[in-house]
Amino acid sequence: MDSFFFNELFTTMSNADAIAKRRTFGIIAHPDAGKTTLTEKLLLFGGAIQTAGAVKNNKIKKTATSDFMEIEKQRGISVATSVMAFEYRDKQVNILDTPGHKDFAEDTYRTLTAVDSVILVIDCANGVETQTEKLMEVCRMRNTPVIIFVNKMDREGKDAFSLLDELEEKLSLKVRPLTWPIGMGDRFKGVYNIYGKSLNLFQASKTKRAEDVVSIDSLNDPLLDELVTPQFGNELREELDIIDGVYDPFDRNRYLNGEVAPVFFGSAVNNFGVQELLDTFIDISPSPIGRESDSRFVEPDDKKFSGFVFKIHANLDPKHRDRIAFLRIVSGKFERNKFYHHVRLDKNFKFPNPTSFMAQEKSVIDEAFPGDVVGLYDTGNFKIGDTLTEGEDMMFKGIPSFSPEIFMELENLDPMKSKQLDKGIHQLTDEGVAQMFVMQPGNRKIVGTVGMLQFEVIQHRLINEYGANCRFTPKNYYKACWLTSDSTQQLTDFTRAKANYLAKDKDGNLVFLAETQFLLTMAEQDYPEIEFHFTSEFKLKK
Repeated sequence: MDSFFFNELFTTMSNADAIAKRRTFGIIAHPDAGKTTLTEKLLLFGGAIQTAGAVKNNKIKKTATSDFMEIEKQRGISVATSVMAFEYRDKQVNILDTPGHKDFAEDTYRTLTAVDSVILVIDCANGVETQTEKLMEVCRMRNTPVIIFVNKMDREGKDAFSLLDELEEKLSLKVRPLTWPIGMGDRFKGVYNIYGKSLNLFQASKTKRAEDVVSIDSLNDPLLDELVTPQFGNELREELDIIDGVYDPFDRNRYLNGEVAPVFFGSAVNNFGVQELLDTFIDISPSPIGRESDSRFVEPDDKKFSGFVFKIHANLDPKHRDRIAFLRIVSGKFERNKFYHHVRLDKNFKFPNPTSFMAQEKSVIDEAFPGDVVGLYDTGNFKIGDTLTEGEDMMFKGIPSFSPEIFMELENLDPMKSKQLDKGIHQLTDEGVAQMFVMQPGNRKIVGTVGMLQFEVIQHRLINEYGANCRFTPKNYYKACWLTSDSTQQLTDFTRAKANYLAKDKDGNLVFLAETQFLLTMAEQDYPEIEFHFTSEFKLKK
């Protein structure tokens, strides 16, 4: 009995220690704000990589650590969420770098369900852009804690106070600067760390960490004027007085509740201001938090394991035709080779090679804890939103799926490669970047997405990863909606009348492809006993 009690106590303590060590966050931004560059520099400061290559520069062949898909390298954009982990100051940091491009917003929205906090990157010249506002709406829905990094301070941009006003106005969010820039562009001298009361002098270096950090106990220290000139020293003192007068002192609880966002300034490409960001993030960001399921709220310190799949990626390694489901652990401890319950399929599975990630680099792990993201090799058993447990029948909620806005028909240009095309499009749509609807007669494949760039990515991957020569031709559909009804007769009448506009999704659910808003409205009026669903929130059949 005593040994059993000791083992239970040890397990609880070790789980609690592991949870307290973890920090899982996403990096989000409008395209070209420097998000992937910042991700790479966080890895550099965390010791996960030794030198940083120039990012997004077509003249240089190196690409960002987190951009591993061939089309990402060619286009200089991130189109798939990357997962990276490293240790820093006795904490395990799990970064999820998300696509910035609006056509891949759906992947970003889903990723935000798997993180506990967010770093939002803003370009100091462009300020708050449309995509930034949309991403912040998702964060506000979940009260996700947000830290803002104002990037590219070594270039000319908007005044720092104007940026803070814009952030509050457009993002409906209170802000509190924790570092402050001294100058901008050619006049950029460095940043003063309000939170840590130190001065970091700017020295452009794209590959090394900034070493020149000066501790200044008082802003009246003559060393300040000596280092940045009396003019800049006086400007800094005046601006810090304004900050103290206008903004409330930093309150960590308000940050954790998503009510206030700390703001940092720097230049990610020059490794500047990143150290302050990372150190403060480690100090103030939340350890893993629980998630709502359809039966109860699951706390991370629950003894029983549970987790959910928020992303699926085929061919992560082009040399091996693998398919990996990304699982966010919510509670308990995940163990290699232990059987877990797949709730949707009502089957038990074990995983001999669960992996952790450093972008493309993968390593097999024996155990993982709440907050961790684990890669599970999958032969087609998982869908986005699936839940794994130690036996409890529950499903985690809030994994969003969106109605497509653009439709194209996938055409096979090489009949000899039909099997490859079929396998490829099924695997790629399983990843969630697009939805597929099959129309009869002829098994015609209609692919729906929320952006045009997705078609380019899908076609590129079908050709290069599956050897399936194909093309997309536009289809004039307005909306795809799923149909359910308690009236068998009305559903039968509808399918007979609208046969040319009906398809089945990959799960065999009936879908109506309406050509115009008018025709959709007429269908809803003519068939009142049929429900037209525009999201995946309704219960799809298993």
